[in-house]
Amino acid sequence: MSAIDDLPPLREVISRHGLSARKSLGQNFLLDLNLTAKIARCAGDLHGSDVLEVGPGPGGLTRGLLAEGARKVVAVEKDRRCIPALEEIARAYEGRLEILEGDALELDLSQHLNPPIRIVSNLPYNVGTELLTRWLDPPEWPPFWTSLTLMFQLEVAQRITAKAGEKHYGRLAVLAGWRTDARIVMKLSPEAFTPAPKVRSAVVTLNCLPEPRYPANPKILRDLVARAFNQRRKMLRASLKGLRPDIEDRLVSAGIKPTDRAETVDIERFCALARSLEKP
Repeated sequence: MSAIDDLPPLREVISRHGLSARKSLGQNFLLDLNLTAKIARCAGDLHGSDVLEVGPGPGGLTRGLLAEGARKVVAVEKDRRCIPALEEIARAYEGRLEILEGDALELDLSQHLNPPIRIVSNLPYNVGTELLTRWLDPPEWPPFWTSLTLMFQLEVAQRITAKAGEKHYGRLAVLAGWRTDARIVMKLSPEAFTPAPKVRSAVVTLNCLPEPRYPANPKILRDLVARAFNQRRKMLRASLKGLRPDIEDRLVSAGIKPTDRAETVDIERFCALARSLEKP
């Protein structure tokens, strides 16, 4: 019996179902159920919310989410080996866990979830950043979710939460900071996982803003920021010269020196430049 429910400890579950973590799937399992419950609490009060979890594996975080009161958890798992273990959890928490076998990058999840919706996941390392950028850049804002509570490698978490002028500041920080309040809420050592990864990990919460922090066309801002940070060591007058013949004048009008580099420009001024680029 585990510390949070009447189901067996995760080591027993993994052993019984032969669930060795697969590097090809970016899997690193959390076995401490008290820790998974703590991560679930980082997402706030889950009562009355549906929760989307991507890559549940043997279900450690899944059990934490259910034990912490999630109305319903929709767990998307690509590894068929994990499905029987998740089905055991579904039987213990009758009617509160829906298991979808497949790739979260390819599934339409809207029909399985009802608002308010929170996304809480120990994301597989190989798809984590791509999923995050999709959730931050939907066709319409606000998105279908109210908050994201996600585990990443520590360096990725720092790239999400960095401010202008900091070492890790880049495209991810601009996209996250433009539309959410993002912060690191927990750091984990490699020893918390099986197998232990070579890097530290961190949990990031991103709370959805009802409107973006500053007005800007999303496509223009996305393309502008990508171009600026693709050549982050160059002055912006050089890295952005292909956008407009008068790019230096537009930089100045946005409060940016043509000799500035992308890593020194805050979100507000990137948005001002995006608005300028929208004009003929």
